[in-house]
Amino acid sequence: MAEHVKMQPAGAKRTDYISWDEYFMGVAYLSGMRSKDPNTQVGACIVSGNNKILSMGYNGFPSGCSDDEFPWAREGETLETKYAYVTHSELNAILNYRGGSLEGTKLYVSLFPCNECAKAIIQAGIRTVVYDSDKYSGTPAIIASKRMFEAAGVECIAYQRTGRRVEIAL
Repeated sequence: MAEHVKMQPAGAKRTDYISWDEYFMGVAYLSGMRSKDPNTQVGACIVSGNNKILSMGYNGFPSGCSDDEFPWAREGETLETKYAYVTHSELNAILNYRGGSLEGTKLYVSLFPCNECAKAIIQAGIRTVVYDSDKYSGTPAIIASKRMFEAAGVECIAYQRTGRRVEIAL
């Protein structure tokens, strides 16, 4: 339920409904809440040109790889950390889509895509990336992403937070 529900004149439509950007970024964040990663939960939502949700994803292990048996550690030998195994939210959203082409679509994601996800986004034909956090800006993976997005003509838009709060009782 929305935090503030304003009374409207009888017969008038609501005016305090959430915007498309709020809706889709909210779906991305809600998807990220499915992640079992103890440190970073990232969600993604792919949207058509006419504002239809096509796919969603979150960061986690591939299907069939038990999240109880594979490591969640951030540090240590490569094979003892999550990095060798976790599929990022953007790639999961692309792979979860079963409807054909993603050409010309828009991706909402809670964290700016890494270079590996950028490759998949570009190859899938996604033309716009709306991202919230860019906390790894300046790292080689993000510099490479931005360089590839620019070269491929993928528009990257920083999500503009509105400060709206939504609470849902589940």
